[in-house]
Amino acid sequence: MEYRRLGSSGLQVSQICLGSMTWGLQNNQHDADEQINFALAKGVNFIDTAEMYAVPPSPDTYGKTEQIIGSWLSRHKEKRADVIIATKIAGGGLPWIRGGAPITGQAVSAAIDASLQRLQSDYIDLYQLHWPNRVSPHFGKHWPNLTTPSKEDGSAEVDGMLDILQAIGDAVKAGKIRHFGLSDDTPWGIQTYLRLAELHNLPKVVSIQNEFSLLHSKDWPYLIEQCIHEDIAYLPWSPLAGGALSGKYLGGARPEGTRWSLVQRQGLFRDTPLSNEAIKAYADIAARHQLTPAQLALAWCNQIDGVTSTIIGATSMAQLKENFTAFSLPLSAELKAEIDAVLKRYPAPF
Repeated sequence: MEYRRLGSSGLQVSQICLGSMTWGLQNNQHDADEQINFALAKGVNFIDTAEMYAVPPSPDTYGKTEQIIGSWLSRHKEKRADVIIATKIAGGGLPWIRGGAPITGQAVSAAIDASLQRLQSDYIDLYQLHWPNRVSPHFGKHWPNLTTPSKEDGSAEVDGMLDILQAIGDAVKAGKIRHFGLSDDTPWGIQTYLRLAELHNLPKVVSIQNEFSLLHSKDWPYLIEQCIHEDIAYLPWSPLAGGALSGKYLGGARPEGTRWSLVQRQGLFRDTPLSNEAIKAYADIAARHQLTPAQLALAWCNQIDGVTSTIIGATSMAQLKENFTAFSLPLSAELKAEIDAVLKRYPAPF
């Protein structure tokens, strides 16, 4: 297992981050315990969760994933210092979470306390904003004019960001959280938080997690370059594009119990004819090189310059073990050239 610095935090995190969003819906406590124990035995020291989880989100599953992790932590207190726990406050739009209201400093303070209680921990290593208050070009909204930043009140956004960051600063001083990160944000969001931190002597952003995969590589090179030079860890989520890059949904297949067999809050926006063509092409390359499609996609993500730790999740131990092997697989020049040829044909298939 390789370890890489989590931005300017000084923490060393494993190149694999264990994602947890299936715990509490597709997976139960026993499943989660098995996954955590396996991952830690393999050298993983980084677990990502969120107050919103399990996914797909619902009032019934809100907070359940943190509770499951908290149960494990309560039974393994001696390991708490060895595990880096990252969680996230949900943004606006979910009526069962703070009435769907946007993130505020007051909301941050209350959400941190609630997460600490569910996690049964005195502190959170990395506390992240799940998505910003403004509409950002994520979740399929990265095409021109699907967002309209010219209509946003920039000054009001900055005021709101300062309010959030001040609450983060208070939580750091109180020892409730150690570090601050972003998710589903943009270069402007990163830069604004950096500027506010410097101006007001508040915590610096140490990481950002955005969707990044062979089907969704829009953060390369511009946002990732900024992360490298500002010493911010880049944490890809959904490196298998919601499981699509495993090939299991090709031809309209919906295996029972899989994520795409469940109703999705954002819809199946990754499921397009071009995406299916790209996935089939990657699957063919993987077969020629004696890899599974998932291993190919994860190994590609891991070797991208600037990637710190890739967030992976699984609903079965077989999937988790398959995914783990990808991180010890070198990609030959020939294989990378074949992948690049497909990526150039399908740079943005959804």
